[in-house]
Amino acid sequence: MDRVRDLASKRAAVIFTKSSCCMCHSIKALFYELGASPAVHELDQDAKGREMEGALRALGCNPTVPAVFIGGRYVGSAKDVISLHVDGSLKQKLIDAKAIWF
Repeated sequence: MDRVRDLASKRAAVIFTKSSCCMCHSIKALFYELGASPAVHELDQDAKGREMEGALRALGCNPTVPAVFIGGRYVGSAKDVISLHVDGSLKQKLIDAKAIWF
């Protein structure tokens, strides 16, 4: 769990994903479209991926991917991020965390 918390706090925007997950791809694309360059951690490509997936589950991430952190805080999964985007608050969260500047 410490590894997940450490990785989540190192950058303004962090996304834990799996390379085969279409929703993960969509969330990454949304962040890039908004001008953010999130740290992306592909759990299925990491030697400690299963351990990190268990840690995400223990933190309350359900489903475990995509798991989005902004400013070191867990924001939610794809459904949560899309809801924030639709209501206009995702961009402000990214600005507040200094993941984007406009």
